[in-house]
Amino acid sequence: MEEPLKLLHSVVQAIHPLDQADWEALSHIWRPFSARRKEIITSAGETERYVYFVTDGVQRIYYLDDQSREATIAFTYRPSFGGIIDSVMMDVPSRYYYETLTPSSFIRAPYTEFKEVAYERPAIERMLRAGITNTLSGILERLVEVQCFSSEDKFRNLLKRSPHILQLVPHKYLANYLGIDPTNFSKLVNKVRI
Repeated sequence: MEEPLKLLHSVVQAIHPLDQADWEALSHIWRPFSARRKEIITSAGETERYVYFVTDGVQRIYYLDDQSREATIAFTYRPSFGGIIDSVMMDVPSRYYYETLTPSSFIRAPYTEFKEVAYERPAIERMLRAGITNTLSGILERLVEVQCFSSEDKFRNLLKRSPHILQLVPHKYLANYLGIDPTNFSKLVNKVRI
């Protein structure tokens, strides 16, 4: 548990530095959790109860429509927070699935405890707000890409943001995430200089 908490500490400090007392309070609420490859951690219709921090593996968040078409919304991997954030924070059933793509390890905290420690320690609440603000900024940027960019430009931007992603995530999920036909995605992989 020591190594995952060190990793969490470095990410938290980069988002919003905490003093030792705040870090101690936050660090005590996390517990180890693991999941096999292709395991659904959270299903649509379930209310998420945990905040996850990924220490190993790759996961995706996806939407499944009434015709069983999938739309990959996001990927999580070491070292990042994971889970269905709107479900957990608003205490509502999830509209999305959180699935492992590889065997995965996490530390996770019950949101009730996370919320309590954030309420008691304003620096933790500020860290949470800063993290959510950064995430929202990324989502807005992605919405522009989805609505305005060509397939090649979406691909180039993905590689600019996350150059390592081609080695982490199976290409069929990356194609789905970008809204590109898998065959055209393969052509882009071969065409675009990385």
